[in-house]
Amino acid sequence: MTTKANATDDSFHVFDTTLRDGAQREGINLTVADKLTIARHLDTFGVGYIEGGWPGANPRDTEFFARAQKEITFENAQLVAFGATRRAGGSAADDPQVKALLNSGAPVITLVAKSHDRHVELALRTTLEENLEMVRDTVSHLREQGRRVFVDCEHFFDGYRANAAYAKSVVRTAHEAGAEVVILCDTNGGMLPAQVQAVVATVIADTGARLGIHAQDDTGCAVANTLAAVDAGATHVQCTANGYGERVGNANLFPVVAALELKYGMKVLPEGALAEMTRISHAIAEVVNLTPSTHQPYVGVSAFAHKAGLHASAIKVDPDLYQHIDPELVGNTMRMLVSDMAGRASIELKGKELGVDLGDDRALVGRVVERVKERELQGYTYEAADASFELLLRGEVEGRARRYFRTESWRAIVEDRPDGTHANEATVKLWAKGERIVATAEGNGPVNALDRALRVALERIYPQLAKLELIDYKVRILEGRTGTESTTRVLITTGDGTGDWATVGVAENVIAASWQALEDAYTYGLLRAGVEPAE
Repeated sequence: MTTKANATDDSFHVFDTTLRDGAQREGINLTVADKLTIARHLDTFGVGYIEGGWPGANPRDTEFFARAQKEITFENAQLVAFGATRRAGGSAADDPQVKALLNSGAPVITLVAKSHDRHVELALRTTLEENLEMVRDTVSHLREQGRRVFVDCEHFFDGYRANAAYAKSVVRTAHEAGAEVVILCDTNGGMLPAQVQAVVATVIADTGARLGIHAQDDTGCAVANTLAAVDAGATHVQCTANGYGERVGNANLFPVVAALELKYGMKVLPEGALAEMTRISHAIAEVVNLTPSTHQPYVGVSAFAHKAGLHASAIKVDPDLYQHIDPELVGNTMRMLVSDMAGRASIELKGKELGVDLGDDRALVGRVVERVKERELQGYTYEAADASFELLLRGEVEGRARRYFRTESWRAIVEDRPDGTHANEATVKLWAKGERIVATAEGNGPVNALDRALRVALERIYPQLAKLELIDYKVRILEGRTGTESTTRVLITTGDGTGDWATVGVAENVIAASWQALEDAYTYGLLRAGVEPAE
């Protein structure tokens, strides 16, 4: 494990704890390979410190540090090992878990220390003075061994409220023993920004220590609390990618860093790294196997999405009127959502986004607006189905629907067998390039059978369809009716290996709605592949 150089100087630390604290989120279970991959992503992004876990506490974290030494050359970050102060009544030099921290090979070690007097007495079952000696001894020993040391003061803000003098004495002890930074932890996540700012400012003034902040998000204020601590003089922020963490999570790395760079004017990342933020966020979400939050600040796909016609009219004049930053600064893009709220400006901007030239034809734009509103009244939704909207738009511009095939009929059969199993079979009859085609296929459900039958029918004529894959399928029963008589909307996401697109279908029958969405999916796939329409 080597580090070429820190991307930023030591005056401000961006410290990531996704691999330790973030991994405590319910539903996340990282392998060593996952942790190595995420560490590389974080290093590419340019954080200064990556907390890899607690070596010695479990075999996986121990293996991670061993492999990181051999397999990763860090360009920007330093790897950090996490552990606790030595046990009460012992010595740091003889403590097995302190030895494990040293054996990890990590150049930086973060120690968690109790700073709440009741936790010292009830959880550690030792005296307040012995706890201070545990901090002093462990920090001094690690420093003597040539390691940089940070100290996390666990439950600091609750401890400060209960016994401010003792909480500050823990900070002072760690600082005087050689800890470079003492981090004030809102472990229960109950603080508010004004409270954090006041406490941090007071502790800096009273102890002279360099302070950091570690905020949990139980009040929904973790990012705000982190920035409030910076306002008060903290120069070290601990965060996790996408806000992953125990309970409701931690301060989210991405809005914290974006705020520091774009709102505070601080240079905390390497040149050009901020523009990689959206990609890094989504890449890490893929590794942990959680769907990226569409509404996450800065990096969510909806972060710069505009739906209301009033917004679109203003954005057409100047995008800055309804956007707090240029989305390209963080690697995101502006999106126009087309819905029954759409006005002319929404359609014009969406057409430009999709590469469809509407010119200055006000009548054409007006027809599209009315068509969208009429269709959405029936239950269609185009804000989540760009491909279906583009086909509608091109149909209006070109004067007719784009067709690569014409459906004569289709049917899907579900057979309930005596042994409790089911058979699903579909038959499609269609015309393509003057040829009538009949194809039958089986599937693991009626929609899958239809998809396969359509593929069997068309792949010989359109070999480009071999790349298509159904990625996602969503069904929603629309309001206004009840039970089995309700109108159904189906959204299908399809991919071709280089991108994906969404299409929509609406009908009283879920299979009929699915067929509409499938037809649009195949039609758009052929359009995307550059195939000329058959008619």
